[in-house]
Formats: sequence, C-alpha cells, structure tokens
Amino acid sequence: MPSEMVRVVYTKYDGTAHRDYPARRLAEDDLGIWVGVTRGTASVYHGQPSVEQIPFVLLIPHHAWWTGMFNPPPRTSEVYCDITTPARWEGDTVHIIDLDLDVSRRRDTGLIELRDEDEFEEHRVAFGYTAEMVTEAHAAARRLFVALGDGSEPFASAYRKWLSTVVE
Repeated sequence: MPSEMVRVVYTKYDGTAHRDYPARRLAEDDLGIWVGVTRGTASVYHGQPSVEQIPFVLLIPHHAWWTGMFNPPPRTSEVYCDITTPARWEGDTVHIIDLDLDVSRRRDTGLIELRDEDEFEEHRVAFGYTAEMVTEAHAAARRLFVALGDGSEPFASAYRKWLSTVVE
C-alpha cells in the first residue's frame, strides 16, 4: 500500500531544480493521482527554500504531458497546468520535468491563457528538447486550452472535493 505522503520533484530538462515539496496523497482515480499541499508546507521553489502560503491540490495524470494545480482564492489562477514530461514514480517520489509552457484559467474572468511560450522556445534550443517533446508539449497545451474552457473534467468541478480537504 502506498504511503500517505509523497515527494513531488519538478526539475527543468537540464536537471536544475524547479520545485520540490511534500504532499499528502488524497486519492487515485482514472484521472490520475491527487495530492494536496497545505499552507505552511516547507518547499523549494527555483532551487530556493520557500513556504507555501496558499494551499493547493495537484493532479498528476497517469500518462499525460501535463500536471494540473487547482487553487483557492486569493490565487488569481483557479487552474494552472504545467506542460511536463509524463510523471515518473520511484516509490513515493514523483519526478516531473517541467517543459516551461503553461496553460491557466483565471479565477475572475475565466480567461484561458497559454503562458511562457518564450521560455519554452529559449529552453527548447538551450536544453535540446527532442522533436517528440516539442510535439507532445504543443499537443498537450492545445488540448488543455480547450479542456479548461469547455467544461471537461477534471477542470469543471471534480477537483473541488479534493481542494476542500486542504483549505483551512
């Protein structure tokens, strides 16, 4: 049986640290593995020690090129999806390579945004993303852009029951 706690480790394609934090395993379903992070959780962000100020829930899909972060107010992004390589589990640690592109939905307006295209292009060249990675990243971003706006789950309401377990 998996442990209640997992370690979430995001790196960039060149191996540099991006995000690293403990999370509580909430559930596993056909969408993936849901983990929750509470306010006050010690973490690492861009290689620097940090403390999470706003709780969130992360969906780690079973075999997809993205992860989804679901946020409560006051965070302006209700949903923030990182385009990543598919998650790789080693015991209770999940390794995820962040490919820079992001798709988000703003809480106040519902606006769907494709973000960090310039960073993706810069790192594609500098880090040597493979052709497959570029193709998969763009395809994932296109699918998410549609799904965040059309009422598809998990982006419509499925995440709310998990988010309620980490919000105080």
